[in-house]
Amino acid sequence: MFDMGEMGKMLEGMQEKSEKLKSELASKTYSVKTGGGLIELSLNGNGEVVDLVIDETTLTDKDMLQILLIGAINDANKMVQQNQQQSAMSMLGSLGGMGNPFGGNK
Repeated sequence: MFDMGEMGKMLEGMQEKSEKLKSELASKTYSVKTGGGLIELSLNGNGEVVDLVIDETTLTDKDMLQILLIGAINDANKMVQQNQQQSAMSMLGSLGGMGNPFGGNK
């Protein structure tokens, strides 16, 4: 049988876990280096750039600088996305212990 009280508790728990997850993700920092360390880029868990270090030797070669920046941005974004997916899957997995709001067996 469908239990609205249990469903409400489950949704409340999901919302709390979602807010906690967002906060945890925002506090993490992901850093990458490209070109043997010529470019260092750091993003937070929301995908926002928090630091960028560019070696002066790259400033004379615009094409190389662009390629290194694109590579660093793509690599850092992949790291952030993978962590977001892993964290979301972990959160969903932990919801399994909240019971079945629709009654019956698990």
